[in-house]
Amino acid sequence: MKAQSHRVFVTGGTGYVGRPLITYLLERGHEVRALVRPGSEKKLPAGSQAIPGDALDGKSYASKISPADTFMQLVGVSHPSPSKAAEFRKVDLASGRSAVEAAQQAGVQHFVYISVAHPAPVMKAYIEVRSQCEAMIRQSGMNATILRPWYVLGPGHRWPYLLLPVYKLMEVLPSTREGATRLGLVTLQQMVAALVHAIETPPQGVRIVEVPQIRTTAITSVSS
Repeated sequence: MKAQSHRVFVTGGTGYVGRPLITYLLERGHEVRALVRPGSEKKLPAGSQAIPGDALDGKSYASKISPADTFMQLVGVSHPSPSKAAEFRKVDLASGRSAVEAAQQAGVQHFVYISVAHPAPVMKAYIEVRSQCEAMIRQSGMNATILRPWYVLGPGHRWPYLLLPVYKLMEVLPSTREGATRLGLVTLQQMVAALVHAIETPPQGVRIVEVPQIRTTAITSVSS
């Protein structure tokens, strides 16, 4: 059965996750409009509609979200690290707040947000900011899907592959199994599949998708 077509508004569409996600959504027959900084329109996959605006200022694009039924918030500091605490508050928190307010104003039916797995022994500032955004989403009253990956493996993000043997061992040992599973690595392909699945199966209320669910998400063929 072919998935119902959705109208999706994306922020962060020219980024690491955004570009392959938009490409896949278009291939599956969804309509995509993506927020971009003026001059960056050509970085979007062909077939999507560019919406110029500032991700840190919801007023710059709130009126242009409609008629989208789904809002996908992907804006964030690239290559997060403990040294970027100030950037997380300036970019991730500000863009998250703007997105929630703008989507709520536009009457969006489903808000999709990439958060982060927690608790964790490192990246406290990053987790704090993402948790604050999760709280805003809950308070908004919108139906929402919140995905909590830890690290997304893919082009330019491959060094954690060196940790895979360690993860395998930790997943076997009872004392470390829960943490290793919750903070496990996911691939870019798995992340995109989980996001597409979230868009095509909107929830009632707030749905949390943790690492094990991201890893096992399966997308049915559009021609099935």
